[in-house]
Amino acid sequence: MSKKVIVIGAGASGLMAAGTAAENGHNVILVERNDKVARKVMITGKGRCNVTNNCTLINDLIQNVPTNGRFLYGAFSKFMPIDTMEFFEDMGVALKVERGNRVFPESDKAVEIVDALNAFSSDAGVKRIKGRVTSLIAENGEIKGVKLEDGQEFFADAVIVATGGASYPLTGSTGDGYTLAKQVGHTVTELKPSLVPLVCHEGFCMDLQGLSLRNVEISVLNTENYKEVYKDFGEMLFTHFGVSGPLVLSASSHMKDIKPRKYEIHIDLKPALSYEQLDKRIQRDFLENSNKNFINALDALLPKKLVPVIVKLSGIKPAVKVNQITKQQRSDLVNLLKDLKVTVIGFRPIEEAIVTSGGVSVKEIDPKTMESKLIKGLYFAGEVIDVDAYTGGFNLQIAFSTGRLAGSSI
Repeated sequence: MSKKVIVIGAGASGLMAAGTAAENGHNVILVERNDKVARKVMITGKGRCNVTNNCTLINDLIQNVPTNGRFLYGAFSKFMPIDTMEFFEDMGVALKVERGNRVFPESDKAVEIVDALNAFSSDAGVKRIKGRVTSLIAENGEIKGVKLEDGQEFFADAVIVATGGASYPLTGSTGDGYTLAKQVGHTVTELKPSLVPLVCHEGFCMDLQGLSLRNVEISVLNTENYKEVYKDFGEMLFTHFGVSGPLVLSASSHMKDIKPRKYEIHIDLKPALSYEQLDKRIQRDFLENSNKNFINALDALLPKKLVPVIVKLSGIKPAVKVNQITKQQRSDLVNLLKDLKVTVIGFRPIEEAIVTSGGVSVKEIDPKTMESKLIKGLYFAGEVIDVDAYTGGFNLQIAFSTGRLAGSSI
């Protein structure tokens, strides 16, 4: 039987939910406050859009969702990464799989993903309205509709809240969904930044601002118990406040109850070389530049911006001749290059996080349908729910899976 459905939010989960509900024969209105849809999708993966992760086992997916991963079992089982890939390829988007099973459009353009989602919902007959929903209308434990900022009311048999989180507010994710959920009695767990740049103690981070390091390895150490909580290889970036980039964003989601100096990041600038190999490489460089000052002898080994920082940290005088550097000094230099330490003193604000950790409590949502256990006919999809994942396409997969399930459960 055809029902009137309102979807709040035209992001990844909202567009998927709206298009799915319309495909199933429902009369769907999609309310979006921005002029353009899926603005956050446009900036994911540096504008390339890491659309999903091509892992084939449901347990692999769940292991990459540190917050309430088991809750998503039903949603994932109905719509896996292979389904996401087929969905976009059927919409004419050619895809490719990169390191770590990350899936991108072949064109490296996020706009192709956005256009496909937009076309999916439009072709299915979804009607779009520009506006901001300020309250849900519910009576006797049932959803009845929504009220907009301008006073308009729209009545419906079902409402899907797909408003996103509280990160990147310029894209429209300003936490409206949490307010709406609370209005009708839902619990919203504490909101924290996840996949977020890190503020560091060391002043040299500012000196290195804008320097991107590729092919480095980082390990994160919890100084309270000296356990390694994260290790990976890839790309990172120095900023005026500390560090960012894909490796750092992933590392941030492994840092719990953060407080100043609890975590250290150890950077191996030359992970492809062992200590012995790096020492021999430096010996060769020094031999070729034996009459040069130390500060002028590292250009072949390091990015130009990094040289003065490494020289200062090494304790070797910049003007000393390379042929005067002792074996011990060279050994200390190798150790520095294999273990450059930065001390984390905090997260950047939630507004700068890629995703929000926290949200509508999963205890109050039916995992088999995404329907509220408190209000009949009210559904949730995407980042507004208290689930978040590591980088690598997992968060968008959550959006697609929960949006698909919500849209098909009405």
